[in-house]
Amino acid sequence: MKTVNKKTSIEEGIEEIIDQANNDYQGRHNSNDMSKRFSESWEIKYGKKYIKLINRESVWGFICLEDDSKFNLKKGDLLFPASWTAPSKNFARGNIFRGGYLVQWTGPLYYMEQ
Repeated sequence: MKTVNKKTSIEEGIEEIIDQANNDYQGRHNSNDMSKRFSESWEIKYGKKYIKLINRESVWGFICLEDDSKFNLKKGDLLFPASWTAPSKNFARGNIFRGGYLVQWTGPLYYMEQ
């Protein structure tokens, strides 16, 4: 598993996250058809506070669009989903601008300081 490198824009960060999740899926499944369906089923929805990343009718994760001092979250923080409509705000799994975090095809992994 490869750590995700820091990016300069949210769009670059999303692209890198999706690439890593697709690569992880392909490495775990031997079917090219399944890998193709997985990689073609990403949906990105922009909200007021978060970007929701969806794959195959499941919420994969969220990205903060702004700082949130109440939960000590920063713009670019990668969050695990708590539900279809909301992220888990207990802590960030990483930040797309700082990099150094891990993702799998199933979602972001727990934050690992490097």
